[in-house]
Amino acid sequence: MSITDEIKSIFLEKGENHFDEGSVTQLSHALQCSQHAEIANSSAEMITACLLHDIGHLLNKDARQAIRNGEDAEHEHIAVDYLRSWFGPAVTSPIRWHVDAKRYLCATDKTYFSKLSKGSVRSLEVQGGPFDRQVVARFESQPYYKEAVQLRRWDEASKSTSTTTPSLEHFLNFVSQARI
Repeated sequence: MSITDEIKSIFLEKGENHFDEGSVTQLSHALQCSQHAEIANSSAEMITACLLHDIGHLLNKDARQAIRNGEDAEHEHIAVDYLRSWFGPAVTSPIRWHVDAKRYLCATDKTYFSKLSKGSVRSLEVQGGPFDRQVVARFESQPYYKEAVQLRRWDEASKSTSTTTPSLEHFLNFVSQARI
């Protein structure tokens, strides 16, 4: 099975699980995030990163319980471990850093925290809260940190129950283009 077929299978089997945002599903969230990237004329790699940024939640059968227990499920690490055989850093780095990007934005953008959903506020606490100045500087030295910040902004804007998006098949075309 190709990685594109695997990703499709994962989303079709588990993507209808509700995201920690009321009635938004994991699949809908992923498609909305990818659509933001496509509208911005992003690269196939960035669109793919947007589609797959939360796949670690779908791969980890204990993710929902960890969240209920107030623990960090570290979904970004699970995602990168799974994806690195097929995708380069232009896909995996924004995924790896998108949680840290939330912490970064809460430390550097006075308006960002007010845009967080209830689930994002809850997860921010278990993920360590906003960065301090030293950690902000270290984060800014990471390759692809700007892409991670952009992904994070689209991530937070992708929790609507009424947004219409292109299909999963549409975005899987970008996945095929982004493979190494």
